[in-house]
Amino acid sequence: MATRFVATNECDADIAFKNAYVQCKKEDIGIITSPVGLPGRAIMNGFLNEAKNGERHPKSCPFHCITTCKKEISPYCISAALINACKGKLENGFAFIGANGYKVNKIVSVKELFETLSMEYRQCE
Repeated sequence: MATRFVATNECDADIAFKNAYVQCKKEDIGIITSPVGLPGRAIMNGFLNEAKNGERHPKSCPFHCITTCKKEISPYCISAALINACKGKLENGFAFIGANGYKVNKIVSVKELFETLSMEYRQCE
């Protein structure tokens, strides 16, 4: 459900981050294993490809966010990657997304999204 709210005017993420959702196709979504050892669904991009190929390595660990993260063997710092992505720096980050995130096709207001959700709910009754 949260995926739908990323592509809203009110979301404080950079427009490049929001556009990654709008431009995403079904085949762009993949499952990754994060540096903290958990799986996640993400919009695949150059950053994730470089990490998978061993071309990314964190220089330091400024966050110490979770004990399961082993910076010595991590392909990237997940906190830094997510902060970069939110700021629109997707060449140094990536976006998590829901399985149906490719269905997001435009940036709307939260009000408009709620109207759409309400309509979709009524159609299911």
